Amino acid sequence: MSIMFSDRLRADESLCQDFQSLSVSKRLVRSVSQKLRKKNIKGGAEGDDTGKGVSLRCLTLYSRGGGCKVGADTSDEFGDSSSRRRSSASEEGKGYKPICGPEETAVDCFSYGVKERFWRKHNRKNSGLQESISNSRMNIFLPDDILEMCLVRLPLTSLMNARLVCKKWRSLTTTPRFLQMRREGSYQSPWLFLFGAVKDGFCSGVIHALDVSLNQWHRIDADFLKGRFMFSVASIQDDIFIVGGCSSLTNFGKVDRSSFKTHKGVLMFSPLTQSWRKISSMKYARSIPILGVSEVSLDFSANHGHQSWQDRRFPRSRIGGVSDVYEDPHKLSMRRQCRTAFNENEGSSFPSRKSYKIIRQRSDHSSSKGCKRFVLIAVGGLGSWDEPVDSGEIYDSVSNKWTEIQRLPLDFGVACSGVVCGGMFYVYSETDKLAAYNIERGFWMPIQTSPFPPRVHEYYPKLVSSNGRLFMLSVSWCEGDGQIGRRNKAVRKLWELDLIYLTWSEVSVHPDAPMDWNAVFVANKNLIFGVEMFKIFGQVLDFFTVCDVSNMANWSHISRNHVTHELDASSCLTKSMAVLHL
Repeated sequence: MSIMFSDRLRADESLCQDFQSLSVSKRLVRSVSQKLRKKNIKGGAEGDDTGKGVSLRCLTLYSRGGGCKVGADTSDEFGDSSSRRRSSASEEGKGYKPICGPEETAVDCFSYGVKERFWRKHNRKNSGLQESISNSRMNIFLPDDILEMCLVRLPLTSLMNARLVCKKWRSLTTTPRFLQMRREGSYQSPWLFLFGAVKDGFCSGVIHALDVSLNQWHRIDADFLKGRFMFSVASIQDDIFIVGGCSSLTNFGKVDRSSFKTHKGVLMFSPLTQSWRKISSMKYARSIPILGVSEVSLDFSANHGHQSWQDRRFPRSRIGGVSDVYEDPHKLSMRRQCRTAFNENEGSSFPSRKSYKIIRQRSDHSSSKGCKRFVLIAVGGLGSWDEPVDSGEIYDSVSNKWTEIQRLPLDFGVACSGVVCGGMFYVYSETDKLAAYNIERGFWMPIQTSPFPPRVHEYYPKLVSSNGRLFMLSVSWCEGDGQIGRRNKAVRKLWELDLIYLTWSEVSVHPDAPMDWNAVFVANKNLIFGVEMFKIFGQVLDFFTVCDVSNMANWSHISRNHVTHELDASSCLTKSMAVLHL
């Protein structure tokens, strides 16, 4: 018994010695982790673990008696028992011997699961450090001029995403210099902006934007347009102007014509900067006005050429049975004109800071827009009492003021379409009359042309201008001189007016049947874009077409996604469209 007990004690003592030789102190593990962290920062990691961003090999760990006895392979297969090293007392080597020597073995000095967490933590830190270093190097070695040259060539969608990278890129891509470089370069593509969407009876103010080159639709939320309908839009370079409109007084946000308010305010939307700005309001409130945009000389004055007609008294047309007293019962316009004249005389005799600020703003604006000056003209439309309006106004972006212009000619009728072509603002009426307004001189003149193209009276013609050419789109019957017959077919034709001989000539035929009597057509450069919307089988369908007038005036469809199938039928009446090259 004593012999067996002594043998068991000796075995227990040898087992404890083996466990002591296999154990690693916490101080040793801490020193190993500190050395690994220092080696990871210095970038001195070697072997396969360098790709992971942290080295787990104990390159400087030494132990007595044949190396580390906590041997475990640090391969990707955690817990692989076949790869473990067996500790043997018969291993050769005296004194200090490196654990990770020339052999392809590695040592895991951590408990189960600690190594994976350690690698993840340090890999995140290392990746963030490398990313910040690369970004700083990129910003150091890439000048702003090179950055601008790269960013200016991006499509608009990619440019918007690039602005989210950092504040520096956003500031570079929103400067007037960058916008001018993009405007003058050949990196732009046409974009269509569809306004006036009505869903579930509410004017949501959502703008649907179509990238024509990529055939992709984008949604832009516009809180400024919520509840507003029956407005007109016009594009000036990179900006879109929203003029006039109505809003319901009893049911806010709904298209309600029973009780509404007509607006005189004007908004400006910049798609490149995604910004909105209010500009000076019109003198008269109006909905669905006829708009025209024209480039004028730098010395153009809105008051020049518009003062002489105020002294003349033109008889006003009684359109719709509306009298002067009914439109202005207290003659407030006379008092406003006198007050304005008094203020102008006082301002001319006593110059103030305000005039200096306007002059300074004018010079800054002209330099930022590349020494180009534009004016916006608004005529016709419906007034506050839903009556037709025959007055007109012109807006100068430099002075930020609206100036009243000469009224439409006597017995001209209700204006239904208008466009600027060759420095003249052409307006077409519902009574098939054409008049032109000389923007530089400031007066109207009737245009006597050859017999106007035949048309269906329910469809009003639309005037568009492309590359100095004046076009008109009208709906007519193929046979029968406007009489509905069994074999007759309604088609939409494109006509061109010869500005020298004042004759109309047919150019092309639209491929779609005229289902929308309120179709919208706008032109930009040599392209004419059109949109038709109508409700059929419980859904609102839209057809977008384009015509290149420089290439045989052939029409083609550009979008068949039917982005408006969720909208209400009232969107066919309230829609408006603008085209920009961005």
